[in-house]
Amino acid sequence: MDLTLIVVLVIALALFFDFTNGFHDTANAMATPIATGALRPKVAVALAAVLNLVGAFLSTEVAKTISGGIIKEGDGGVLITPQLIFAGLIGAVVWNMVTWLLGLPSSSSHALFGGLIGAAIVGAGIGAVDFGVVVSKVILPAILAPLTAGLIAYLATKLAYAITRRYDGKPDGRSGFRFAQIFSSSLVALAHGTNDAQKTMGVITLTLVAAGLQSSGDEVQTWVIVTCAIAIALGTYMGGWRIIRTLGTGLTDVKPAQGFAAETATAATILASSHVGFALSTTQVASGSVIGSGLGRRGSKVRWRTAGRIGIGWLLTLPAAGGVGAIAAYLALLGPIGVLLDAVVGAGVIILIFMLSQRNEVSASNVTSEVADSGRAVKIKRNPKPKGKVTK
Repeated sequence: MDLTLIVVLVIALALFFDFTNGFHDTANAMATPIATGALRPKVAVALAAVLNLVGAFLSTEVAKTISGGIIKEGDGGVLITPQLIFAGLIGAVVWNMVTWLLGLPSSSSHALFGGLIGAAIVGAGIGAVDFGVVVSKVILPAILAPLTAGLIAYLATKLAYAITRRYDGKPDGRSGFRFAQIFSSSLVALAHGTNDAQKTMGVITLTLVAAGLQSSGDEVQTWVIVTCAIAIALGTYMGGWRIIRTLGTGLTDVKPAQGFAAETATAATILASSHVGFALSTTQVASGSVIGSGLGRRGSKVRWRTAGRIGIGWLLTLPAAGGVGAIAAYLALLGPIGVLLDAVVGAGVIILIFMLSQRNEVSASNVTSEVADSGRAVKIKRNPKPKGKVTK
């Protein structure tokens, strides 16, 4: 297959992955403000889309981790070909779609890493992967980031309720936090753009380096930044309502003060990680924050069964995406016919998953919870003034 054609195919698939990353991860920023009624669903996803677009332009440190860190370079250049990158993306996209169908807030980042690692091992051997970078900048952040965010959210929730103790027992007495949530959720969306959009930038840059169209160590090209920013913004605007429902109402009943604490903790963790180039999972951070905020509010219950399902999804993401990426790599090594088979089978799986999702559709109209309606429920119209007595 012509090198230019395979590079174009890889870039197209990478941008589609970026698109799925957008709607898969909208929940990270907007699940809690939607759950509490701070923002209406469609307004929330539109705001998240704009801020993801802006955030994508703020940093490229994470992109450099992917394009020049995980996959080693050999004497002939990067030890992975565009065909293998294509196979790795197949693994990432398929796993993203499967977890979206199940409503599981799994990690798009780890799906991408797993797919690339699986394809690289099949095509270039286990030595092609720099496991030191994988452990230091992928595995450790995956363990520490959600725990850190959860602890911050727990403490922030405790503090918020301690400061506003006078509202205990009053219906919706902390509704002022709904306005604060607009700011905190916007900050999460901006932070998400600085981290997740860069992962696709890194993949495209890795492809250009592997094809000899860019030197290793060069900066991410402007057109790559722009196209990736647009792709993730469009995906974010699609909503990803299934995962929004799980994260906003499935783990715990989120109140406004909790939501503000969770979003603040998520944003702080993501921004700090982006600054040092950690390609962490924003989904894991957001989930950890929601659980921490649930533990921090007295009387709140965390649904550990749902948390367990999410945790299993986290554990399976790297190996599952890696397995699909490895199978796709075996096919890709057959030559042009193998790449074509990958494309056809991958498209078939995506279409099948989409058709299955229509059986139990989740949309902006049925994603909110009772908590979201509570803000409107307390706005009771005043009784009309009694008319004066009519004398005969």
